[in-house]
Amino acid sequence: MKADARGTTASSAKTKGSASRPKNNERFRERLARHHDELRWLYMELYDNGDMFAELCEQLRAFFDARPADLKQLDAEREAEGAWYRKRDMLGMQMYIDNFAGTIKGVEEHLDYLKRCHVNYVHLMPFLDTPADKSRSDGGYAVADFRRVRPDLGTMDDLAHLARTCHAQGISLCMDFVMNHTSEDHEWARRARAGEGEYMSRYFFERNQAVIDQYTRDVPQVFPTTAPGHYTYLPELGQSVMTQFYPYQWDLNYRNPRVFNEMMYNFLYLANQGMDIIRIDAVPYIWKELGTNCRNLPQVHTIVRMMRMIGEIVCPGIVLLGEVVMEPKEVAPYFGTPEKPECHMLYNVTTMATTWHTVATRDTRLLRRQMEAVCALPRTYTFLNYLRCHDDIGWGLDYPTLSAWGMEEVPHKKYLNDYFLGIVAGSDSRGALYNDDPTTGDARFCGTTASMCGVEAAGFEGDDDKLAWALQKDIMLHAYLLTQSGLPIIYSGDEVGQVNDYSYRDDPERADDSRYIHRGKFPWELVDAIDDADSVPHRLFEALSDLEDIRREEPVFGAEATVRVCDAADPALLWIERTLGEEVLVAVFNFSDEGKTVTLPAAPAYTDLVTGVTEAVETVDMCGWDFMWMKRA
Repeated sequence: MKADARGTTASSAKTKGSASRPKNNERFRERLARHHDELRWLYMELYDNGDMFAELCEQLRAFFDARPADLKQLDAEREAEGAWYRKRDMLGMQMYIDNFAGTIKGVEEHLDYLKRCHVNYVHLMPFLDTPADKSRSDGGYAVADFRRVRPDLGTMDDLAHLARTCHAQGISLCMDFVMNHTSEDHEWARRARAGEGEYMSRYFFERNQAVIDQYTRDVPQVFPTTAPGHYTYLPELGQSVMTQFYPYQWDLNYRNPRVFNEMMYNFLYLANQGMDIIRIDAVPYIWKELGTNCRNLPQVHTIVRMMRMIGEIVCPGIVLLGEVVMEPKEVAPYFGTPEKPECHMLYNVTTMATTWHTVATRDTRLLRRQMEAVCALPRTYTFLNYLRCHDDIGWGLDYPTLSAWGMEEVPHKKYLNDYFLGIVAGSDSRGALYNDDPTTGDARFCGTTASMCGVEAAGFEGDDDKLAWALQKDIMLHAYLLTQSGLPIIYSGDEVGQVNDYSYRDDPERADDSRYIHRGKFPWELVDAIDDADSVPHRLFEALSDLEDIRREEPVFGAEATVRVCDAADPALLWIERTLGEEVLVAVFNFSDEGKTVTLPAAPAYTDLVTGVTEAVETVDMCGWDFMWMKRA
C-alpha cells in the first residue's frame, strides 16, 4: 500500500494478465464516460474545485485497477443480472462478530450454520477499529480507523478471505460505513485536537457561542438524555467541536472537498475487500447548514447520488443501503429517481415501529395505512424489512392520524413502553427503556423479538400455555415479515428464540446503554437444541425454515408481484394480497388473542402453502396470533 502526503491511499496492485488489461481499460473508460458529466457538475456545484475533482477521478482509476479480478468478474455478472439483491431467495441475518463467533475467522467457521438458516446475506455489525473502551465506542460506530479491523476481531486479510469464501458459497456481505462522524481517536481528530488547521477544517470547530446557541435552537437533539447538546468544549483549544451524537464522535465537515474525497477512498477501499452491501449510517445528518434543522438537506442527496455513481464506475456489483430513520415522507426521496438513482435499498423503519404498535394495540389500521403507502411506491424501490435489529425502537409514528383515533402522542408512547415492559395487564413482553426523558415523557424501547413476544416471561414462569402463545406470535410476525416485498433480514438469535441479556447492567462500560440488552452473546447452546423436537429452538427454527422454504419456492413472493392491502373490516386483521400473473396469494394475520373466521374471495380451490393441502374452501378459522398463506388454485 502507498499513501500520499494527504493520506490518500490506494492499492498499488495491478490486474494480472496483459490480455485483460485493454478490456479493463475500456470497461473503466465506458463507466467513467457514462457518469463523468453529471458527477463533475454535482461536484463543482458543491465544491467548485476542479483540482480536487481531477484527483477524485485519478483515484477512481487507481481503485479500479486495484480491485481484485474475482470481484471484477462478480461485478460483470451482477451488471448482467440486474438487481440481484431483489431475488425472492434472498434472506439476511444481522450479527455482531464477537457475539456470534468471536472473530472474523470464527464467522467463516460457522458458515455451515448460516446456510442451514437459509441465509445468503450476512450483515456484519461494525468491525472497524474503535476505542477499546466500550463507553466511547458506541457499539463500533465511533470509527478510529476506516482501513483497520478491530484487532480482537482479526485483520483486513481475514475480512477479504471471509468475503471470498462467502462469494464461493453464494453469500453476500454487508458492512456499516459511518460517514457522518469519526471517533475522537481517529488520526484526523487527534491532529485537529493538536491544532493542525488542515485537520481542524475537516470538522466543525466553533468559538462563537451565538452560533452554538443557534444550532441548539434550530437542530433537534439526537440523544437529548444521554448526550444532550450539539457541541463539546475542548479546553486545550478554547473551542467547541460539533458532536451531534456523542461527545466522543466528531461530526465531519462535508463542506470540505478533502473530507468527501477521502471518505470516498475509504468506501472504495472497503468495497475492494469484497463487501457487497455498504450500509450508509445516519444518512440524513451528513450535511450541516446554519439556519436549518440539518436534516435531509439537498446537499445530502447530492452526496449520496455522487456516491452511487462512484460505485457504478469502480465497483458496480455493490449495493448502497441507506439508514434513514425519518418520517415516511423523508425516506422515499433517498431512492432518488429512475434517471438519477441514489440508494439501492432503504430500511423500512416506520413499518417496523408500526408493527410493534400494532402488537400492543391489536389495531392494524395504522399498519394498513403505512403498508398502503409503501405499496404505492414504484415497484423498483426495494426496502430492507425487519422485526428487530441492533438498535432501539423509536416510536416515530403517524400521530396526527392516531390522534384522530383518540391516541395522543405522549400518553400513547407511554402506553407502548409500558406494554412492552410488561406493566400493562395482559402483556408478557419484557425489555428496557432507552433514552428515557422524564421532561418530555419520551423514551425508546429495547428487547429481542422473543422477549417482546413473551418467550422470556413464559420460560421464567414455566408456563407452557403462555409459551405456546408466545411462539405463535413470534412465528406469525416472521410470516408477516416474509410476506412483505423487499429483502427480509433476521437479527441473529431470533431464529432460535434468544431472549434479553441483562448482564450489561453489571458492566460499567455498557451499563448506561440499554441497547446491550439485545446485543448478548449468541446462544450456541440453543443451536445444540434445534434437533430436540420438544425444545423452543426446534419449534421456532423449524417453523421459520418452513416459511423461508415456501417463500423461495413460490414465485408470487417475488419482487415483480403486485401487492395490495385489503380492508378486512375487523381492525385486528391485516389482509395482504400478492398477485403475479394468474397467481394470487391471500395472506391474513390476526393481531389479537381472539379467534377469527375469515371469508376468502370466491375461487374453485385454495392451496394452504403451510400445510400443502389444496381444497375448495370458503372460510378459514384462525386462532389468536395466527396467520394464513392461501394461494388461489
